Amino acid sequence: MNITPLDITQKQFRRTFRGLDGEEVEAFLSLVASEFEGLIREVTALREAGQRKDDELAEHRGRERALQETLVAAQKASEEIREAARKEAEITMADAELQAEKIVQSAHGRFLKIVDDVNELKRQRIQFEAGVKTLVESHLKLLEAFREPVREEAIPFAAARKRLSADEG
Repeated sequence: MNITPLDITQKQFRRTFRGLDGEEVEAFLSLVASEFEGLIREVTALREAGQRKDDELAEHRGRERALQETLVAAQKASEEIREAARKEAEITMADAELQAEKIVQSAHGRFLKIVDDVNELKRQRIQFEAGVKTLVESHLKLLEAFREPVREEAIPFAAARKRLSADEG
């Protein structure tokens, strides 16, 4: 039987010659003590359960705080990594641009050297042609200087040809 506060306040004991019925009072007090002890145990159990829940809640809050700190640290690390990657990309791009500039300058230098070589070869060709022309002209002059007047009688074949041409005509 569960006893309520209303039961306690409304409890009426039988009156006897010497006051209240002792057995009934003793039985009721025993029942109240038993119920009170049960309630104390229940309150104690509820307090312990509440304390466990409070401890669990504190543990969960601690985990939540740790997760938030980890998340903030991860975001910060992510941002630092992103910034480092951006800087590295800028450095790489600058190096690539510098290397490209060097390649372009080298190619331009080779181009200028090739143009100079072509111009030199043209100059040498012109000189060579002029030298060959001069040599040929000097050889022609020598040939003309050493050439004797050719007589037609001395060359029978040429005379015969001349006669044939005259006969045909």
